[in-house]
Amino acid sequence: MFAAKNFLLTGFLGPITVEYLVVAGGGGGGFFYGGGGGGGGYRTGSGFFVTLGTSYTVTVGGGGAGSTVRTNKGSSGVDSVFSSITSTGGGGGGSDSNLNGANGGSGGGGGGGGTNTGGSGNTPSVSPSQGNNGGVGSNTAPNYGGSGGGGAFASGANGTSTTGGNGGAGTASLITGSSVTYAGGGGGGTYYDNIGTRGTAGTGGAGGGGAGVAGTNANATNGTANLGGGGGGGGYDVNVSPRGGNGGNGGDGVVIISYAGSQVFTGGTVTTSGGNTIHTFNTSGSLTGGYVDFLVIAGGGGGGTANEGGGAGAGGFRTSAGTSGGGGVAESGLTLLKGTTYTVTVGGGGAGGTGGTGTAVNGSNSVFSSITSTGGGYGSIGGAGSTSGASGGSGGGGGGESAQSGGAGTANQGFAGSASFGGANRSSGAGGGAGAVGGASTLLNSGTGGAGVASSITGSSVTRAGGGGGGGSSAGSNAGAGGSGGGGGGSSPGTSGTANTGGGGGGNTGNNANDGGTGGSGVVILSIPTASYSGTTTGSPTVTTTGTRTILTYTSSGSYTA
Repeated sequence: MFAAKNFLLTGFLGPITVEYLVVAGGGGGGFFYGGGGGGGGYRTGSGFFVTLGTSYTVTVGGGGAGSTVRTNKGSSGVDSVFSSITSTGGGGGGSDSNLNGANGGSGGGGGGGGTNTGGSGNTPSVSPSQGNNGGVGSNTAPNYGGSGGGGAFASGANGTSTTGGNGGAGTASLITGSSVTYAGGGGGGTYYDNIGTRGTAGTGGAGGGGAGVAGTNANATNGTANLGGGGGGGGYDVNVSPRGGNGGNGGDGVVIISYAGSQVFTGGTVTTSGGNTIHTFNTSGSLTGGYVDFLVIAGGGGGGTANEGGGAGAGGFRTSAGTSGGGGVAESGLTLLKGTTYTVTVGGGGAGGTGGTGTAVNGSNSVFSSITSTGGGYGSIGGAGSTSGASGGSGGGGGGESAQSGGAGTANQGFAGSASFGGANRSSGAGGGAGAVGGASTLLNSGTGGAGVASSITGSSVTRAGGGGGGGSSAGSNAGAGGSGGGGGGSSPGTSGTANTGGGGGGNTGNNANDGGTGGSGVVILSIPTASYSGTTTGSPTVTTTGTRTILTYTSSGSYTA
C-alpha cells in the first residue's frame, strides 16, 4: 500500500498536448488523540506538451502508514510524478508524544494534548498551490482534540477541548468527465478519561479524508485509495487496554492523463469522455504508445534478357529503425490508432526479360500505412535492343550492346543503376542497391550490383535490397556479381534476387535467348512494444520478440489491427 507505483509513458512522433491531474499519496493519521493526515499534493493543468518520441516515467505515490505508537507521527505519503510535475505526499498527523503535524502537499494536523502546530502545506512551494496547512491541536481538557489534516482546497480545522478538528476539504476535478473530489485531509481524534463525554471526532475532508476516532481505542478510518485522502487521527480511552487506536493510513494517489481524439496510448484504465481519451493510473503497469517502428522493402526489379542484359535495381528501402536506403536517415515511427486495421502490402519481384527480346518488369511497391516503398527498376535488355535501365526504388543497369545510362533511384529509398560500358566487349551496367550505386562496368567486366543496407529491426543484423549484377557478353566481358543483400548475379540465365529481400535480378549472360533473373519479393517488418501488441493480424506474419518489443515479419500481404 505504501510503496510508490511506477508507470512508463512511451510514444512516437509528436508533440501533443495533454491535460493532467497528479495527486500524491495522503499522509497517515497520528496515534493517541492524533492529528489527521494531510491530503496528498494536488496539481492539475492543461496544454502540457508531451513528445511522442520520448518515454515519461509516471509515479503514483502510495499513502503513508498511520502511526501505531505514541512516539511517532503518521508517515507522510509518497510523491506522485508525471514528467516535470511533482505532487508532494501529504504530511503525517501528529501523535500525543510527537505532536506537530508534518509538512507536505497538505500538512498533517497537530496532535492533541498540547498546543501543537499543524504541518505546512504546499511544501515545497509551487504555483498554483498544491495544498493547505494542517490545524492546531488542543491542550484543553476534557478531550484534547487532535486537529484536522489540510486538504487541497482548505486548511484543517483546529482541535478544541471537546472536538477533533475536521479535515480540510479537497478539490473537485472534471478530468474524467465527471466531478470527483480528491486530496481531502483526515479528521482529528479525541481523548477520554471518564470525565464528561468522549468528545466528537473530526470528520474527514471531502475528497477521501478518513475520519478520526472519538475517545475509544478503535483504529481510525483510512484515507480513500486513489483519492489521496489523509488518514484519520486515532482516539484514546484510559479505561481499556490497549488504550489507543492506530491512526488511519493515507489513501494512495492517482495520475490521470487526458488528450483530445482517439486513443494513441495503451495502459491504465482507459475511458473516453467528450471526445477525449483518458488514462487513469491506479495500479502498477506501463503506458505505452501505440506506435511501430517499420522496415518496408519493395520488390526488386527483373534483370535484362539477351546478351549482356542489365542487372536490376533493388526494391525501395524505408525504415524508422536505422538508416533508410539511398543515404536517407531514419524516418519517424508511426503512431497507430487503437482498433484501426492497417493493410500491409508486400510487393512482388519484377519478372526478368524473356526470350531474348522481352522487356523486364519493375518490382511492385510495398506499403504499410502512409509508408510506400517503390519497386526496383528493371535491367535493360541486352544486344541490339539495349536501352537505359529503368528508374525505381533503386535504378536498373543499362544494357551492354552500346553505352546506355542506368536508371535513377528514389530519394531516401535507393541508389541509381550504373551505365553500360558498351565497347568491343559489351559490358553491361548493374542495378543500384539500397546502400550504393550499381558498380561501374569496364571494358572487361560488367557491373557488380549495388550493396544493400543492414537492419537490426528483428534483433539481428540482416542486409537486404542489393542490386542485380550485369550480365556478361559472348564478346568477352565477365558477368557482375549480385550486391550484398539478395541481389542476383549476372549469369545464363540471370540469377533471381533472393525472396523477401527486395534484391534485384541479375542480367542474362551470353549470346542466347535466356531470361533475366526475377527480382526478389519485398518484406514488411513491424516492431511493436509488446505491452501494446494487439495480437490481431492477417496474412500469417512470423511473430517473434526481442527485448520489450514484438516483431511481425510479413512475407506476404496481410493486415495489423492496433
